[in-house]
Amino acid sequence: MSVKITSVAKALPSNWRDTSDILPFLDQWLAGQDSRFQRKVKKIFENAAVDRRYSIMGPTEVFSKTSFEEKNALYARESIKLAETALTNALAKTDWVITDIDFLITVSCTGIMIPSLDAYLINSMQMRQDIVRLPVTEMGCVAGISGIIYAKNFLKANPGKRAALLAVESPTATFQLDDYSMANIVSAAIFGDGAACVLLSSHDNDPGPEILAEEMYHFYDATHLMGFDLTNTGLQMVLDKSVTETIAAHFSDIIFPFLEKNKLAIEQISHLIFHPGGRKIVEVVQELFGKLDKNIDDTKEVLRLYGNMSSATVLYVLERFMERQPEKDSYGLMLSFGPGFSAQRVLLRW
Repeated sequence: MSVKITSVAKALPSNWRDTSDILPFLDQWLAGQDSRFQRKVKKIFENAAVDRRYSIMGPTEVFSKTSFEEKNALYARESIKLAETALTNALAKTDWVITDIDFLITVSCTGIMIPSLDAYLINSMQMRQDIVRLPVTEMGCVAGISGIIYAKNFLKANPGKRAALLAVESPTATFQLDDYSMANIVSAAIFGDGAACVLLSSHDNDPGPEILAEEMYHFYDATHLMGFDLTNTGLQMVLDKSVTETIAAHFSDIIFPFLEKNKLAIEQISHLIFHPGGRKIVEVVQELFGKLDKNIDDTKEVLRLYGNMSSATVLYVLERFMERQPEKDSYGLMLSFGPGFSAQRVLLRW
């Protein structure tokens, strides 16, 4: 019995801006700051390798003083809409109906909802009343792959079942208007909002690449590298400048033992499905994979078109490969990094 990824689909908010359109709003936000600092901030936005990003808010609202309560209410309302659209789009790529789904996983880290997002979807989309649900929070950018891992293990234990994974994120709702730290500025420059849905199956007749293996890798003494601080004004970004060098130092331990356990070499991996965390992380990983004669062009393109949407972003990269319909018996490696600090991997075979 195998577990397969049957379809992947995305959903985007209606608000969007090119990076060039955001620069005038920076002038307003940075008014009163040192001129050299203002130029530095603009350079960060211009050099972020993000041409466009989507948002649940327009830029005027992003750069206005709003309370944590107001931003979180917007996050909750828009998350339900985005999740419904992503799930509908994913189902449209299959012959499934909504009641075919046995297991529902929702992942998000950019707001707080109780009841969780999955409860709203069960009601609004009339999913089965006996569906098994799992909301996953506080895992950040790795949660898209985490959700695939959890779904795979559920389906492996339950042959003939189907699962839906929803990743919904609104990082713009975490922007801190009175915070001029590099962490807040860099996150504003690289992040965007979006959602994605992955449908997985342990039905023999459902198509899609098979999940051959999955594994998590946890870094010691690295909880300070990435995450959020919960403050009176909302979720405040934590982003340590040593993230990229930490990834580079652990790269070999993350990649090669995992492949060796599955009797594969990096040369046999045709499709690298890497989460675009930001320009610097992408450049470091591109250099490391480049030495192995591999590229992460799709990762760079997703970053350019949408920015980093936290947990959903790697699923946008996966969708590009799914639509391309890779050759039979080719292998793909999914990889993402996130708070903890951790790396998570999934091995696919088409």
